Amino acid sequence: MAMKLHELAESLNGDLQADGCPLFSMLSEKGRRAFFPSKGILGQSAEAKGRDINATIGVALEEDGTPLTLDCVMETLRLPKTALLYSPSSGVRELRETWRELEIRKNPSLAGKSFSLPVATHALTHGLTVSAQLFLDAEDAVILPDFYWDNYELVFREGTGASLATYPMFTEAGSFNTDGLAAHLREPGEKKVVLLNFPNNPTGYTATETDADAITAALLAAAQAGKHIVVLLDDAYFGLVYEQGVCRESLFARLCDLHENLLAVKLDGATKEDYVWGARVGFITFGAKGATAAHYRALEQKAAGVVRATVSNPTNIGQQILLKAFRNADYENQKREKYETLRRRYVKLREIFAANPSFADSFRVMPFNSGYFMCVKPIGVDPETVRQRLLSRYSTGVIVLSGLIRIAFSSVPLGKLERLFRNIDSAIRELRAE
Repeated sequence: MAMKLHELAESLNGDLQADGCPLFSMLSEKGRRAFFPSKGILGQSAEAKGRDINATIGVALEEDGTPLTLDCVMETLRLPKTALLYSPSSGVRELRETWRELEIRKNPSLAGKSFSLPVATHALTHGLTVSAQLFLDAEDAVILPDFYWDNYELVFREGTGASLATYPMFTEAGSFNTDGLAAHLREPGEKKVVLLNFPNNPTGYTATETDADAITAALLAAAQAGKHIVVLLDDAYFGLVYEQGVCRESLFARLCDLHENLLAVKLDGATKEDYVWGARVGFITFGAKGATAAHYRALEQKAAGVVRATVSNPTNIGQQILLKAFRNADYENQKREKYETLRRRYVKLREIFAANPSFADSFRVMPFNSGYFMCVKPIGVDPETVRQRLLSRYSTGVIVLSGLIRIAFSSVPLGKLERLFRNIDSAIRELRAE
Protein backbone atom coordinates (compact mmCIF):
# COMPACT_ATOMS: atom_id res chain seq x y z
CA MET A 1 0.00 0.00 0.00
CA ALA A 2 1.39 3.40 -0.95
CA MET A 3 2.25 5.64 1.96
CA LYS A 4 -0.11 8.60 2.38
CA LEU A 5 1.45 11.87 1.35
CA HIS A 6 1.89 14.62 3.90
CA GLU A 7 -0.79 17.31 3.45
CA LEU A 8 1.85 19.93 2.64
CA ALA A 9 3.31 17.69 -0.08
CA GLU A 10 -0.17 17.16 -1.50
CA SER A 11 -0.75 20.91 -1.56
CA LEU A 12 2.52 21.54 -3.38
CA ASN A 13 1.78 18.75 -5.85
CA GLY A 14 -1.60 20.34 -6.53
CA ASP A 15 0.08 23.67 -7.24
CA LEU A 16 2.44 21.98 -9.71
CA GLN A 17 -0.45 20.33 -11.55
CA ALA A 18 -2.58 23.47 -11.78
CA ASP A 19 -3.41 24.82 -15.24
CA GLY A 20 -2.00 21.74 -16.95
CA CYS A 21 1.57 22.47 -15.82
CA PRO A 22 3.87 19.51 -16.71
CA LEU A 23 6.30 19.98 -13.81
CA PHE A 24 4.59 17.47 -11.51
CA SER A 25 5.15 14.67 -14.05
CA MET A 26 8.88 15.36 -13.92
CA LEU A 27 9.17 14.61 -10.18
CA SER A 28 10.52 11.35 -8.80
CA GLU A 29 8.59 9.49 -6.09
CA LYS A 30 10.78 11.18 -3.46
CA GLY A 31 10.26 14.48 -5.24
CA ARG A 32 6.50 14.06 -4.98
CA ARG A 33 6.85 13.37 -1.25
CA ALA A 34 9.07 16.39 -0.59
CA PHE A 35 7.81 19.44 1.30
CA PHE A 36 9.14 22.24 3.47
CA PRO A 37 7.76 22.16 7.05
CA SER A 38 6.32 25.68 6.95
CA LYS A 39 4.47 25.15 10.24
CA GLY A 40 7.42 23.47 11.92
CA ILE A 41 10.31 25.00 13.85
CA LEU A 42 11.61 27.10 10.95
CA GLY A 43 8.19 28.50 10.08
CA GLN A 44 7.35 29.30 13.68
CA SER A 45 10.78 30.90 14.17
CA ALA A 46 10.17 33.14 11.17
CA GLU A 47 6.92 34.35 12.73
CA ALA A 48 8.76 35.23 15.94
CA LYS A 49 11.46 37.29 14.23
CA GLY A 50 11.70 40.78 15.69
CA ARG A 51 9.75 39.99 18.87
CA ASP A 52 11.05 41.34 22.18
CA ILE A 53 11.53 37.83 23.54
CA ASN A 54 12.48 35.17 20.99
CA ALA A 55 12.81 31.69 22.51
CA THR A 56 12.37 29.79 19.25
CA ILE A 57 15.58 28.95 17.44
CA GLY A 58 18.15 26.51 18.76
CA VAL A 59 21.22 28.72 18.95
CA ALA A 60 23.00 30.14 21.99
CA LEU A 61 23.31 33.90 22.47
CA GLU A 62 25.29 36.06 24.86
CA GLU A 63 23.45 38.37 27.25
CA ASP A 64 23.75 41.18 24.70
CA GLY A 65 22.10 39.09 21.99
CA THR A 66 25.23 38.41 19.95
CA PRO A 67 26.17 34.80 19.09
CA LEU A 68 27.81 32.86 21.89
CA THR A 69 31.12 31.86 20.31
CA LEU A 70 34.59 30.69 21.28
CA ASP A 71 37.44 33.14 20.73
CA CYS A 72 39.62 30.29 19.48
CA VAL A 73 37.08 29.69 16.71
CA MET A 74 36.81 33.34 15.71
CA GLU A 75 40.61 33.65 15.59
CA THR A 76 40.82 30.93 12.95
CA LEU A 77 38.84 32.77 10.31
CA ARG A 78 42.11 33.74 8.65
CA LEU A 79 42.87 30.39 7.07
CA PRO A 80 45.49 29.23 4.56
CA LYS A 81 44.55 28.87 0.90
CA THR A 82 44.46 25.10 1.27
CA ALA A 83 41.27 25.47 3.32
CA LEU A 84 39.49 26.18 0.02
CA LEU A 85 40.45 22.82 -1.47
CA TYR A 86 38.08 19.85 -1.52
CA SER A 87 37.85 17.70 1.57
CA PRO A 88 37.90 13.92 1.17
CA SER A 89 34.35 12.55 1.25
CA SER A 90 35.09 10.93 4.62
CA GLY A 91 36.49 14.19 5.98
CA VAL A 92 39.92 15.61 6.80
CA ARG A 93 41.93 12.77 8.34
CA GLU A 94 43.55 14.93 11.03
CA LEU A 95 40.17 16.25 12.17
CA ARG A 96 38.63 12.75 12.24
CA GLU A 97 41.50 11.51 14.40
CA THR A 98 41.26 14.56 16.65
CA TRP A 99 37.49 14.09 17.07
CA ARG A 100 38.04 10.44 18.03
CA GLU A 101 40.52 11.57 20.70
CA LEU A 102 37.97 14.13 21.93
CA GLU A 103 35.28 11.43 22.10
CA ILE A 104 37.48 9.46 24.49
CA ARG A 105 38.37 12.55 26.51
CA LYS A 106 34.67 13.46 26.89
CA ASN A 107 33.65 9.82 27.47
CA PRO A 108 36.39 8.25 29.60
CA SER A 109 34.59 4.87 29.55
CA LEU A 110 35.52 4.60 25.86
CA ALA A 111 39.21 4.27 26.70
CA GLY A 112 40.46 0.90 25.49
CA LYS A 113 37.24 0.09 23.62
CA SER A 114 37.06 -0.62 19.91
CA PHE A 115 35.11 1.75 17.66
CA SER A 116 35.51 3.26 14.22
CA LEU A 117 37.29 6.36 13.09
CA PRO A 118 34.57 9.03 12.78
CA VAL A 119 33.43 9.97 9.29
CA ALA A 120 32.79 13.69 8.79
CA THR A 121 29.33 14.75 7.63
CA HIS A 122 27.73 18.04 6.63
CA ALA A 123 26.59 18.55 10.25
CA LEU A 124 24.43 16.21 12.30
CA THR A 125 21.29 16.30 10.15
CA HIS A 126 23.35 14.98 7.26
CA GLY A 127 24.67 12.27 9.59
CA LEU A 128 21.07 11.24 10.24
CA THR A 129 20.47 11.15 6.49
CA VAL A 130 23.55 9.00 5.95
CA SER A 131 22.31 6.64 8.68
CA ALA A 132 18.84 6.52 7.17
CA GLN A 133 20.24 5.50 3.80
CA LEU A 134 22.54 2.92 5.35
CA PHE A 135 20.10 1.23 7.70
CA LEU A 136 16.47 1.92 6.74
CA ASP A 137 14.19 0.51 4.08
CA ALA A 138 10.61 1.57 3.47
CA GLU A 139 9.25 -1.35 5.51
CA ASP A 140 11.37 -0.46 8.55
CA ALA A 141 10.35 1.60 11.58
CA VAL A 142 12.39 3.95 13.75
CA ILE A 143 11.60 3.43 17.43
CA LEU A 144 11.74 6.70 19.36
CA PRO A 145 9.97 8.65 22.13
CA ASP A 146 6.88 10.71 21.33
CA PHE A 147 8.71 13.98 22.03
CA TYR A 148 11.11 14.38 19.12
CA TRP A 149 12.67 16.92 16.76
CA ASP A 150 10.33 17.45 13.82
CA ASN A 151 13.14 17.09 11.27
CA TYR A 152 13.16 13.34 11.99
CA GLU A 153 9.94 13.16 9.99
CA LEU A 154 11.67 14.60 6.93
CA VAL A 155 14.85 12.56 7.31
CA PHE A 156 13.33 9.17 8.08
CA ARG A 157 9.70 9.10 6.99
CA GLU A 158 9.79 11.36 3.97
CA GLY A 159 13.40 10.64 3.06
CA THR A 160 13.29 6.84 3.15
CA GLY A 161 9.62 5.92 3.54
CA ALA A 162 10.28 4.38 6.96
CA SER A 163 7.70 4.84 9.69
CA LEU A 164 8.13 6.35 13.16
CA ALA A 165 7.09 4.03 16.00
CA THR A 166 6.70 6.17 19.11
CA TYR A 167 6.16 5.49 22.79
CA PRO A 168 5.46 7.94 25.65
CA MET A 169 8.80 9.44 26.65
CA PHE A 170 8.11 9.82 30.36
CA THR A 171 6.57 7.72 33.11
CA GLU A 172 4.13 9.29 35.55
CA ALA A 173 7.10 9.73 37.91
CA GLY A 174 8.98 11.74 35.28
CA SER A 175 11.67 9.20 34.44
CA PHE A 176 12.47 7.87 30.99
CA ASN A 177 9.91 5.29 29.85
CA THR A 178 12.16 2.29 29.25
CA ASP A 179 9.18 -0.07 29.34
CA GLY A 180 7.79 1.67 26.26
CA LEU A 181 11.08 1.15 24.44
CA ALA A 182 11.29 -2.49 25.54
CA ALA A 183 7.74 -3.20 24.34
CA HIS A 184 8.64 -2.08 20.81
CA LEU A 185 11.83 -4.14 20.89
CA ARG A 186 9.79 -7.26 21.71
CA GLU A 187 7.44 -6.82 18.76
CA PRO A 188 7.75 -9.20 15.78
CA GLY A 189 10.60 -8.61 13.37
CA GLU A 190 14.28 -9.44 13.66
CA LYS A 191 15.65 -5.99 12.80
CA LYS A 192 15.05 -3.01 15.09
CA VAL A 193 16.23 0.58 14.61
CA VAL A 194 16.18 2.69 17.78
CA LEU A 195 16.77 6.44 18.02
CA LEU A 196 17.84 8.02 21.31
CA ASN A 197 18.41 11.78 21.56
CA PHE A 198 20.03 13.10 24.76
CA PRO A 199 19.87 15.94 25.66
CA ASN A 200 16.49 15.64 24.01
CA ASN A 201 15.08 18.18 21.59
CA PRO A 202 12.48 19.48 22.47
CA THR A 203 12.36 18.59 26.18
CA GLY A 204 15.93 19.23 27.32
CA TYR A 205 15.96 15.90 29.14
CA THR A 206 19.00 13.63 29.42
CA ALA A 207 18.83 10.10 30.77
CA THR A 208 19.82 9.78 34.41
CA GLU A 209 22.32 7.09 35.38
CA THR A 210 19.33 4.98 36.50
CA ASP A 211 17.59 5.57 33.16
CA ALA A 212 20.74 4.63 31.29
CA ASP A 213 21.08 1.37 33.22
CA ALA A 214 17.48 0.46 32.33
CA ILE A 215 17.88 1.43 28.65
CA THR A 216 21.06 -0.62 28.38
CA ALA A 217 19.40 -3.62 30.02
CA ALA A 218 16.40 -3.43 27.64
CA LEU A 219 18.63 -3.27 24.58
CA LEU A 220 20.82 -6.11 25.84
CA ALA A 221 17.81 -8.34 26.52
CA ALA A 222 16.53 -7.75 22.98
CA ALA A 223 19.94 -8.46 21.46
CA GLN A 224 20.29 -11.64 23.51
CA ALA A 225 16.84 -12.69 22.27
CA GLY A 226 18.16 -12.59 18.71
CA LYS A 227 17.05 -9.14 17.58
CA HIS A 228 19.47 -7.27 15.31
CA ILE A 229 19.49 -3.73 16.66
CA VAL A 230 20.83 -0.48 15.24
CA VAL A 231 20.89 2.28 17.88
CA LEU A 232 21.17 5.79 16.47
CA LEU A 233 22.44 8.19 19.12
CA ASP A 234 21.68 11.82 18.31
CA ASP A 235 24.22 13.56 20.54
CA ALA A 236 23.68 17.05 19.12
CA TYR A 237 23.69 18.79 22.52
CA PHE A 238 26.25 16.54 24.16
CA GLY A 239 28.03 17.92 27.22
CA LEU A 240 25.37 20.42 28.27
CA VAL A 241 24.23 18.63 31.45
CA TYR A 242 23.36 20.75 34.50
CA GLU A 243 22.35 18.29 37.26
CA GLN A 244 24.03 15.58 39.31
CA GLY A 245 22.96 11.99 38.66
CA VAL A 246 22.48 12.68 34.94
CA CYS A 247 24.62 10.86 32.37
CA ARG A 248 27.72 12.86 31.60
CA GLU A 249 28.82 10.38 28.95
CA SER A 250 27.12 9.40 25.73
CA LEU A 251 25.22 6.11 25.76
CA PHE A 252 27.64 5.15 22.98
CA ALA A 253 30.21 4.34 25.67
CA ARG A 254 27.83 1.71 27.14
CA LEU A 255 26.54 0.36 23.85
CA CYS A 256 29.55 0.18 21.52
CA ASP A 257 30.61 -3.19 22.97
CA LEU A 258 27.34 -4.39 24.52
CA HIS A 259 26.48 -7.34 22.25
CA GLU A 260 27.35 -8.73 18.83
CA ASN A 261 23.75 -8.16 17.69
CA LEU A 262 23.83 -4.44 18.46
CA LEU A 263 25.43 -1.69 16.37
CA ALA A 264 25.77 1.70 18.06
CA VAL A 265 25.92 4.71 15.73
CA LYS A 266 27.06 7.95 17.37
CA LEU A 267 25.93 11.11 15.58
CA ASP A 268 27.71 14.30 16.59
CA GLY A 269 27.62 17.92 15.55
CA ALA A 270 30.31 20.44 16.41
CA THR A 271 27.38 22.74 15.54
CA LYS A 272 26.00 22.88 19.11
CA GLU A 273 28.92 21.47 21.09
CA ASP A 274 31.34 24.14 19.84
CA TYR A 275 28.85 26.91 19.00
CA VAL A 276 29.56 26.92 15.26
CA TRP A 277 26.04 26.45 13.91
CA GLY A 278 26.81 27.67 10.41
CA ALA A 279 30.09 25.77 10.02
CA ARG A 280 28.08 22.58 9.26
CA VAL A 281 30.46 19.90 10.49
CA GLY A 282 29.29 16.66 12.08
CA PHE A 283 30.53 13.11 12.59
CA ILE A 284 29.25 9.55 12.44
CA THR A 285 31.01 6.86 14.51
CA PHE A 286 30.28 3.11 14.64
CA GLY A 287 30.75 0.66 17.49
CA ALA A 288 29.84 -3.04 17.86
CA LYS A 289 31.11 -5.83 20.06
CA GLY A 290 33.47 -8.09 18.14
CA ALA A 291 33.73 -5.77 15.14
CA THR A 292 37.17 -5.86 13.52
CA ALA A 293 39.20 -3.12 11.90
CA ALA A 294 38.04 -4.48 8.54
CA HIS A 295 34.40 -4.24 9.64
CA TYR A 296 34.87 -0.64 10.69
CA ARG A 297 36.68 0.25 7.48
CA ALA A 298 33.76 -1.17 5.51
CA LEU A 299 31.24 0.90 7.50
CA GLU A 300 33.40 4.01 7.11
CA GLN A 301 33.64 3.46 3.37
CA LYS A 302 29.89 2.91 3.05
CA ALA A 303 29.21 6.09 5.02
CA ALA A 304 31.71 8.01 2.87
CA GLY A 305 29.94 6.65 -0.22
CA VAL A 306 26.62 8.09 0.95
CA VAL A 307 28.35 11.39 1.74
CA ARG A 308 29.77 11.35 -1.79
CA ALA A 309 26.33 10.65 -3.26
CA THR A 310 24.62 13.44 -1.32
CA VAL A 311 26.98 16.40 -0.74
CA SER A 312 30.13 15.07 -2.48
CA ASN A 313 32.30 16.07 0.50
CA PRO A 314 31.87 17.97 3.77
CA THR A 315 33.00 21.57 4.00
CA ASN A 316 36.79 21.83 4.21
CA ILE A 317 36.64 25.39 5.57
CA GLY A 318 34.45 24.32 8.49
CA GLN A 319 36.70 21.37 9.26
CA GLN A 320 39.86 23.51 9.17
CA ILE A 321 38.31 26.09 11.50
CA LEU A 322 37.52 23.35 14.00
CA LEU A 323 40.86 21.60 13.70
CA LYS A 324 42.68 24.82 14.48
CA ALA A 325 40.33 25.63 17.37
CA PHE A 326 40.75 22.16 18.92
CA ARG A 327 44.52 22.68 18.92
CA ASN A 328 44.23 26.03 20.70
CA ALA A 329 45.64 25.86 24.24
CA ASP A 330 42.68 27.84 25.61
CA TYR A 331 39.96 25.77 23.92
CA GLU A 332 38.84 23.88 27.04
CA ASN A 333 38.71 27.04 29.17
CA GLN A 334 36.59 28.84 26.61
CA LYS A 335 34.21 25.87 26.38
CA ARG A 336 33.75 25.96 30.16
CA GLU A 337 32.98 29.70 30.07
CA LYS A 338 30.23 29.24 27.50
CA TYR A 339 28.85 26.23 29.35
CA GLU A 340 28.56 28.41 32.46
CA THR A 341 26.56 31.00 30.49
CA LEU A 342 23.97 28.35 29.65
CA ARG A 343 24.07 26.72 33.10
CA ARG A 344 23.28 30.06 34.77
CA ARG A 345 20.13 30.34 32.67
CA TYR A 346 19.14 26.81 33.65
CA VAL A 347 19.62 27.64 37.33
CA LYS A 348 17.59 30.83 36.86
CA LEU A 349 14.72 28.78 35.40
CA ARG A 350 14.68 26.55 38.46
CA GLU A 351 14.59 29.65 40.68
CA ILE A 352 11.73 31.15 38.67
CA PHE A 353 9.58 28.03 38.95
CA ALA A 354 10.31 27.68 42.68
CA ALA A 355 9.35 31.32 43.29
CA ASN A 356 6.14 31.16 41.23
CA PRO A 357 4.13 28.10 42.31
CA SER A 358 1.02 29.66 40.72
CA PHE A 359 2.48 28.85 37.30
CA ALA A 360 1.44 25.25 37.98
CA ASP A 361 -2.17 26.33 37.48
CA SER A 362 -1.38 27.38 33.90
CA PHE A 363 1.16 24.90 32.66
CA ARG A 364 3.00 21.74 33.54
CA VAL A 365 6.80 21.95 33.42
CA MET A 366 8.09 18.87 31.61
CA PRO A 367 11.18 17.08 32.99
CA PHE A 368 14.40 18.80 31.90
CA ASN A 369 17.99 18.82 33.11
CA SER A 370 20.24 19.72 30.16
CA GLY A 371 20.72 21.14 26.67
CA TYR A 372 19.30 24.27 25.04
CA PHE A 373 15.59 23.73 25.63
CA MET A 374 12.82 23.04 28.10
CA CYS A 375 9.08 22.53 27.55
CA VAL A 376 5.80 23.33 29.22
CA LYS A 377 2.39 21.75 28.59
CA PRO A 378 -0.47 24.30 28.77
CA ILE A 379 -3.43 23.30 30.93
CA GLY A 380 -6.86 23.63 29.35
CA VAL A 381 -5.83 25.41 26.15
CA ASP A 382 -4.30 24.49 22.80
CA PRO A 383 -0.52 25.11 22.61
CA GLU A 384 -0.74 26.65 19.12
CA THR A 385 -3.40 29.11 20.33
CA VAL A 386 -1.08 30.11 23.17
CA ARG A 387 1.80 30.58 20.73
CA GLN A 388 -0.29 32.86 18.55
CA ARG A 389 -1.44 34.90 21.57
CA LEU A 390 2.16 35.31 22.71
CA LEU A 391 3.11 36.63 19.29
CA SER A 392 0.20 39.02 18.93
CA ARG A 393 -0.05 40.48 22.44
CA TYR A 394 3.23 39.79 24.25
CA SER A 395 5.91 40.17 21.54
CA THR A 396 7.13 36.74 22.55
CA GLY A 397 8.11 33.85 20.29
CA VAL A 398 8.09 30.20 21.28
CA ILE A 399 7.86 26.90 19.39
CA VAL A 400 5.01 24.37 19.47
CA LEU A 401 6.35 20.86 18.98
CA SER A 402 4.93 17.44 19.85
CA GLY A 403 1.99 19.10 21.62
CA LEU A 404 4.27 21.11 23.91
CA ILE A 405 5.54 24.69 24.06
CA ARG A 406 9.32 24.59 23.59
CA ILE A 407 11.45 27.37 25.02
CA ALA A 408 15.03 27.85 23.79
CA PHE A 409 16.48 29.34 26.97
CA SER A 410 19.85 29.18 25.22
CA SER A 411 18.91 32.32 23.31
CA VAL A 412 17.09 34.31 26.03
CA PRO A 413 19.07 36.65 28.33
CA LEU A 414 18.83 36.06 32.08
CA GLY A 415 16.95 39.32 32.59
CA LYS A 416 14.11 38.29 30.27
CA LEU A 417 13.53 34.73 31.47
CA GLU A 418 11.06 35.54 34.24
CA ARG A 419 9.06 37.87 32.00
CA LEU A 420 8.95 35.13 29.37
CA PHE A 421 7.18 32.74 31.73
CA ARG A 422 4.92 35.43 33.15
CA ASN A 423 3.87 36.11 29.57
CA ILE A 424 3.10 32.42 29.02
CA ASP A 425 1.15 32.29 32.28
CA SER A 426 -0.85 35.41 31.39
CA ALA A 427 -1.61 34.23 27.85
CA ILE A 428 -2.96 30.91 29.11
CA ARG A 429 -5.11 32.55 31.81
CA GLU A 430 -6.54 35.00 29.25
CA LEU A 431 -7.43 32.26 26.80
CA ARG A 432 -9.11 30.14 29.47
CA ALA A 433 -11.17 33.14 30.58
CA GLU A 434 -12.46 33.84 27.08
